[in-house]
Amino acid sequence: MTIKLTPGSVDLNTLENIYRDGDAASLDPSCHGGIRASSATLTKAAKGDEPVYGVNTGFGKLANTRIAAADVEALQRNLILSHSAGVGDPFDEATTRLIMALKLISLGRGASGVRMEIISQIEAMLEKGVTPVIPSQGSVGASGDLAPLAHMAAAMIGEGEAVYSGERMPAKNALVAAGLEPITLGAKEGLGLINGTQVSTALALTGLFDAWRAARSALITGALSTDAAMGSAAPFRAEIHEVRGHQGQIDAASYLREIMTGSEIRDSHRDNDERVQDPYCIRCQPQVMGACIDLLRQAARTLEIEANAATDNPLVLSDGSIVSGGNFHAEPVAFAADQIALAIAEIGSIAQRRIALMVDPTLSYGLPCFLTPDPGVNSGFMIAEVTSAALMSENKQRANPCSTDSTPTSCNQEDHVSMACHGARRLGFMNENLFKIIGIELLTAAQGAEMRAPLKTSPALHDVITKLRQQVPALKEDRFMANDLAKAGEMVANNEISTKTKLYLS
Repeated sequence: MTIKLTPGSVDLNTLENIYRDGDAASLDPSCHGGIRASSATLTKAAKGDEPVYGVNTGFGKLANTRIAAADVEALQRNLILSHSAGVGDPFDEATTRLIMALKLISLGRGASGVRMEIISQIEAMLEKGVTPVIPSQGSVGASGDLAPLAHMAAAMIGEGEAVYSGERMPAKNALVAAGLEPITLGAKEGLGLINGTQVSTALALTGLFDAWRAARSALITGALSTDAAMGSAAPFRAEIHEVRGHQGQIDAASYLREIMTGSEIRDSHRDNDERVQDPYCIRCQPQVMGACIDLLRQAARTLEIEANAATDNPLVLSDGSIVSGGNFHAEPVAFAADQIALAIAEIGSIAQRRIALMVDPTLSYGLPCFLTPDPGVNSGFMIAEVTSAALMSENKQRANPCSTDSTPTSCNQEDHVSMACHGARRLGFMNENLFKIIGIELLTAAQGAEMRAPLKTSPALHDVITKLRQQVPALKEDRFMANDLAKAGEMVANNEISTKTKLYLS
């Protein structure tokens, strides 16, 4: 399937489909006229006498060096080769394809001055499955994601490496195998390809998509923990949250109420329960999860705008002028990545406290120590809880802001940078940890709820337990625990514990 992209109006659902489903992408023909017009303007400028940055001048600190018309193609080729200086493990193919789709959208705004041949090459590589090998480290998130995007561009001209049919090979060989040819870059086209925030944005988007999946799952496991611990649902009443007014909080409480509806466990302790208040990890779920939901939604708005933006330099404006600016500076993406990191850390933090509550008989209202039917001989979920604590603390350390860091580069010409790229790249590691934390809570909450038999949890939560038990049996006596944790974490990561109740990112 090929998704048609209309620059300026591509939504997050479309981008997530490209990322998760591997769909190809191409620009809607309605934007071709603008691309051709800006290309014609740039071609005319390249032949003129006026200096235009990156068109007939050098780059960065070398911007005052004039380039002869005969050397324009060599200038662009050398730019790509010299900037292909990334290091580290390569991005996975799904992320790289999203990067390419974002570059299409940006160039499709018609402000970059590239020819349609550049557009066609990216579209063809997506369609044929030629995926550049892009090292994951080397961008500071200003003047664009120069190094990683240079590796993408290098594959387009037959340099560097690419993956084709599951095999990593020289990019030229991959192009030929797919029936394509390397392209020759014209004026400003190398610069147009590498000047931009598409790598940082793609990484932030993938982090956002997984964090949202985790947030929904944490509401489900949180509701199940609440029921298993015989916690009160009164703090989820709508009016409590409406009088505060935060939409995320209102939505989180509504979600919790709906998926707990019909629980026999909850109904059994509505009256004559000597406890006055539950611990915050139970009672304050709407407030904490709601704040995380609001953060993720705010980041989503920023990233949707950035995904549709022209972010290279210089730009060809509507009056025909070619102007150097700074849209390549990824500060908005860096802030969004920091927000997502905070939400991931906090979702894991409150989930871990619920795990700790579930294994503690002084807090779990009658459940056995470490949720094992025979504590002492068996240790149950003792160390699973410790593992969740380790993952939680690792995420809290990773959540420290990256956007507050900066270092001058390129002979002080690029003297303030965003650090958006690695700020967004860490989100993948953090989400992996979060999926595992929520997976552990799924195990402890399900075990606790089943120990309330013959009372049953709600139909929605019962369905979640049923899905879990198809892969992980209840813990009756100690067994090798790592496999259980891995399977539960994978269920969360694969969105296998979702319910019919909806919660929308945007």
